[in-house]
Amino acid sequence: MTIRIDPRLERRLSRAAARSGRSRSAFVRDALERQLALDRLADLRRRITPFAEARGYLTDEDVFSEIS
Repeated sequence: MTIRIDPRLERRLSRAAARSGRSRSAFVRDALERQLALDRLADLRRRITPFAEARGYLTDEDVFSEIS
């Protein structure tokens, strides 16, 4: 797979990867994994929200107080 990024973003990537002690490829892989996990979480949350609201769970605090 090949991606194209602008020079400014490439410099930022290089610096961030160097600071983390990982290669640029490893840094991008990790970032992609995190983003895909966040996207999955957001999708699941969107899908279950109507069911939670129907049971009276309107906020995160409602859920936390129930399970605490």
